[in-house]
Order: sequence, then structure tokens, then C-alpha cells
Amino acid sequence: MAGNTYGTLFKLTTFGESHGTAVGGIIDGCPSGLIIDVDFVQAQLNKRRPGQSTIVTPRDEKDRVIFLSGIYEGKTTGAPIAFMVNNEDQQPKDYSHLKDTYRPSHADYTYTAKYGIRDHRGSGRASARETLSRVVAGAIAQLWLKQYKISFNAYVAQIGNIKISKTVNLSDFAEVENNQVRCPHKDTAMQMIALIKATEVEGDTLGGIISCYINGVPPGLGEPVFDKLHAELGKAMLSINAVKGFEYGSGFNAVNMKGSEHNDLMSAENNKVEFLSNHSGGIQGGISNGAPIYFNVAFKPVSSIKIKQSTIDTNNNPVDIQVNGRHDVCVVPRAVPIIEAMAALVIMDFMLLQKAYN
Repeated sequence: MAGNTYGTLFKLTTFGESHGTAVGGIIDGCPSGLIIDVDFVQAQLNKRRPGQSTIVTPRDEKDRVIFLSGIYEGKTTGAPIAFMVNNEDQQPKDYSHLKDTYRPSHADYTYTAKYGIRDHRGSGRASARETLSRVVAGAIAQLWLKQYKISFNAYVAQIGNIKISKTVNLSDFAEVENNQVRCPHKDTAMQMIALIKATEVEGDTLGGIISCYINGVPPGLGEPVFDKLHAELGKAMLSINAVKGFEYGSGFNAVNMKGSEHNDLMSAENNKVEFLSNHSGGIQGGISNGAPIYFNVAFKPVSSIKIKQSTIDTNNNPVDIQVNGRHDVCVVPRAVPIIEAMAALVIMDFMLLQKAYN
């Protein structure tokens, strides 16, 4: 199976399955001397872990990260950093009814078509449990990027048809961790929670949108022509389970604007370049311009639902299916740290590339 490694200089290779012994990763290319704040890494993992609230899957995994190499006396040595997280609350019997049945809009059929075999227990490598390895690596990237005052703030902007109607300001980010859905507006968050609980009773699922701001990125990051900064951000986000769309800056709304409205006018004060607007989302020509980078990521509703649906089995016979087991009604709140992690992997890789030039 190819495609398990991401990055050019700062590389992450992930391994493990949802119901295997463990999941984990190997980070190659991390500079030496970085102090690893294990509490910060674990805190990021805790935001992603199942069983954290009443609106997520009840699978009870503590997700304690174990570092195996590359760190000595609390600092990175420059050697590969290997880490793992044990799978402790496995209930493979919950998936026995899926052994010979394809779930609609799931990876069940496509994995079988590609590899001729699939792990039906929690979807194996197709499970979102793989993303915890990204969160660990992304947290380490965030620790390294702090020296450059680069920060990442992601939040839930929409779940189902409920979305934030107000402008989100920097001060609102403090509210993100104060509610179960990680929405920076309290009243909207309560509506989202109510919708998730009502949908759970129906046996159905919901999608949503996560917005992310990256502050402090210096101008000059990006590798034209094919490795543009926004192209790599798009690839990173679209590699996350259940993601269906990515837009940065003005995104699709740009089609409603004229050039005179969309152009970000420039000025210079004390030899520092400033932009009077930021429709570009901090990226022009595939290269960062020093303004905040912002983007949206759209997630589909989870395909494993308890409502009866028609499908086929592995012998192409028509069958009905009702998916049992422990699944999220909406994965979006748990995906916030994943978005921040993947953004950090992208920015750190480009920072190292830029340093290599200099």
C-alpha cells in the first residue's frame, strides 16, 4: 500500500489499523534540539480522541502517545521520531455484519476493488483513527513553529444547516474549547449540539465546515509551479477522511466579485508591506504574502448510519444494511485538531525548504 508518507523535508509516515494492536508514525527530518512539550502533544490528541463527550462515538480510547525514538532528555536528536498509540477499546464483533457487505458511500468497495482484500473491522486503514498520527506530528510541527510566532486556530463554522452568522474575531478563538462542538459562538454552538442529538435519535449523520486561520506566516513560502502553498494545503486537507471540499481566501465567492472589488490593495509603512484587504487569503501566486492565511474545509456526513439502506454484498447480491457499532453522528468537532495538525505539517515543510534556500 503506497501513499502513507507526507512531506518533503519534514516527513510523516503513518501505520496501523483501527482494530489492530496500535497506530502510530515515524517523523523524519525534524531538526535537533527541539524541546518536546509532551503535555501539549497529548492535549492535541485529547481533542481528537473518541469518547470525549456525549456527542461523539462512545469508543473509549485514552490515546496516550508513547515515543519510541528520536527524543533524548526531552529534546529531539535529529534522528527519526517513532511513536505509537495503543488500541485499547476494540470491539471487532460490532463489525461482523459488515464482513461480506459494502456500506454505501464508504471505502469498503473501493478498497476491495484496489487490493482484493479489506479489513472490515472499523475499516482498517480507511478509518479516521489513522489521523491521530497526524495530530502527534502536527503538534510537534506547531512546537517548532512557535519560535517564529506562527499559530493555528481552527474552529467549527457550520454543522448541517446551522452556521455562524457573525464575523469571527481573534478574541473569539478562546471560546472554541468551551463547548463540545468547538464553535467560537456560544449560542450557535448550543444549536449545533441540539441538532447533533436530534439526528442521533433518527439514526442519521451530519456534515459540516471547519475554518482555520494561520497567523504569523512570513512572505515567501511556496514552490511554484506545481507545489504552490495553497495547492499543498488543499492536498493536506483533502487527504483527511470525509473531506469533500477546500477553499482558501475568498474561495468560490470570488466569482461574485469584480477585479476592482477583489484586488487586495497594498501600502507600505516603515518599509513594511501591508494589505488593505485579504481576499487572497494570505497567498498570491502560490506564495505566502505575509497576511493571515485562512481557509475552509467541508466534511460530508458519516456514511455509517443506522437507517436501513439498500446495497450489495461481496458476491454482488442485493441486500439491506443497517450499520451497528460505535460511530460519530458528526465527525467535525473531533476534526478541528486534525485540520490544525495538517496545516502545521504543510507550513513547517515549506519553512524548512525556505531555510534550505537561504
